[in-house]
Amino acid sequence: MVQACLNGSRTAEHGAAVPMSPKDLARSAADAVAAGATEIHVHPKCPCGHDSLSPRVLTPVLDALRERVAVPIGVTTGAWAEPDPAARLARVRCWSPLPDFASVNWHEPGAEELAALLLERGVAVEAGIWSGTDGAARFTASALGPRVLRVLAEVMDPDPATAETSAHTLLAALGEAHGRPLLLHGEESGTWPVLRLAARLGLATRIGLEDTLLLPGGERAASNARLVTEALLQYGSARRAP
Repeated sequence: MVQACLNGSRTAEHGAAVPMSPKDLARSAADAVAAGATEIHVHPKCPCGHDSLSPRVLTPVLDALRERVAVPIGVTTGAWAEPDPAARLARVRCWSPLPDFASVNWHEPGAEELAALLLERGVAVEAGIWSGTDGAARFTASALGPRVLRVLAEVMDPDPATAETSAHTLLAALGEAHGRPLLLHGEESGTWPVLRLAARLGLATRIGLEDTLLLPGGERAASNARLVTEALLQYGSARRAP
């Protein structure tokens, strides 16, 4: 499974290839799925370009995406989009329509309450566990752990020389991860080494302009679809390597 993460917290300053509007997100999602992506992860943006959990922002994004793709669609619930835990819960209570899944960063305040609300509303939860945080310890001790869709093991180390080691450390901290499936990914210059590690371990992964703007050789990626195409090549090659 290769998830396409279309935009993340990036803004217009990161280039025209990063989709921002519902229309551009839908076009980018359709191209990524055509290239082989099996899921979509997106950060809905308010007109100023900042991530938002507002249902007025989420609804047109979900509607546009579902007109173009039939794969599961997930969204962020990152605290940067709504720092107050109570306000974040209030936003999610008002969501309609609902995404198929939502990522919850387990190290953030109010994560378990948010995950419980999403599950109650019928939204699958992707448990975001960041390296360098206490997210793994919190998750392994959580009663909600067995109920999540998967664990999103997020290697925040951008150094290509050390990202793989950081990934192994994170996976060790997660242990059995309540028996849930794992999706492993890196970011920035650590993206490609961690993706190849995910392939060698037989884990799901993700790729997209949220995680990196560059192809493995350092060239600027023209689109999410181009990153997905390259990711599948890299994944297959790493799986076949002795």
